[in-house]
Amino acid sequence: MRKLTTTLALSLLASPAFAASGPFFSLKNTNFIVLLAFLLFIAVLVYFKVPSMLGKMLDKRADDIRSELDEARKLREDAQSLLASYERKQAEVKDQAARIVEHAKTEAGLAAQQAKADMEASIVRRLAAAQDQIASAEAAAIKEVRDRAVVVAVQAAREVIAKQTTAQSASKLIDDSIAVVGAKLH
Repeated sequence: MRKLTTTLALSLLASPAFAASGPFFSLKNTNFIVLLAFLLFIAVLVYFKVPSMLGKMLDKRADDIRSELDEARKLREDAQSLLASYERKQAEVKDQAARIVEHAKTEAGLAAQQAKADMEASIVRRLAAAQDQIASAEAAAIKEVRDRAVVVAVQAAREVIAKQTTAQSASKLIDDSIAVVGAKLH
């Protein structure tokens, strides 16, 4: 670092401006001309208020940076509040989903119990209907057997009566039947 500083100082001393000869306050002295040009340049800058403009520009830039930082801080706070809001909503939705699942499980259990009860009631109804059909079939079978027995008995009685009936007893039966019918009609 020291070597660099020394080299820089020596290079400035070896510049053409220091090679001038003669009196310092002469227009032939390049050092004086450079000094005058530099002072004139500084005067022009001060006349046109360049330093105050630079200060204003720097102040404006600092204010802009400060306002951008404030805006960024505000945006960060808004983002954090929005994130917290979404996290709360997510927790609420998660809780609601758990409640919906629990409710669905309860409803499914109740529906299963109701279906089981309905199935048992249906089985009881079908058993009762089957028993009614069996009783009806038994009654029909008994009636058919009785009817058949009556037909067989009538046929057997006809054959027996036909074998044992003579012409005289047949005539007497006809007369008795006419008398019974006549008594019932009058």
